[in-house]
Amino acid sequence: MPDAASDEVDRIVDAWARERPDLDFAPLQVLSRVARLSRHLDRARRAAFAASGLEPWEFDVLAALRRAGHPAALSPKALLQQTLVSSGTMTNRIDRLVSSGLVVRATDPHDGRGVIVELTARGRERVDAAIGELLVGETALLERLSPAEQERLAGLLRKLSLDFDEPGA
Repeated sequence: MPDAASDEVDRIVDAWARERPDLDFAPLQVLSRVARLSRHLDRARRAAFAASGLEPWEFDVLAALRRAGHPAALSPKALLQQTLVSSGTMTNRIDRLVSSGLVVRATDPHDGRGVIVELTARGRERVDAAIGELLVGETALLERLSPAEQERLAGLLRKLSLDFDEPGA
């Protein structure tokens, strides 16, 4: 009988261990929980973005521009690198954001042949509202952990993800 602190992953791992005692299921203890938490996080993010009238992909592009600082403008290539999508996908996303008045295309002031994508006042308003909603939702997801536990978990996850964030990874 599972104790009060067990979760669905414990039940899954116990069942596998019973059926396949020859295998080590330790990775499932961590990564199945990460996957399950990812689904909860995705729901919280979608709700936060929807409250601001944005789709997740719109938030990704607008947030990259907002984080760039004044004048909140980046080249399409820089947006590609930050959002990890293909060139064709980014072109389509920029077109859609231009159509909705959240960004504008402008000539790159440092290279007249280049283009930059710049956040509009409307885009700034939407992304600022969305990040506020997002932080409320994500804070709620972490409320069972103390600030020290959150910091420790962040450090462990950073260590685990470093190789994935390398250029070309």
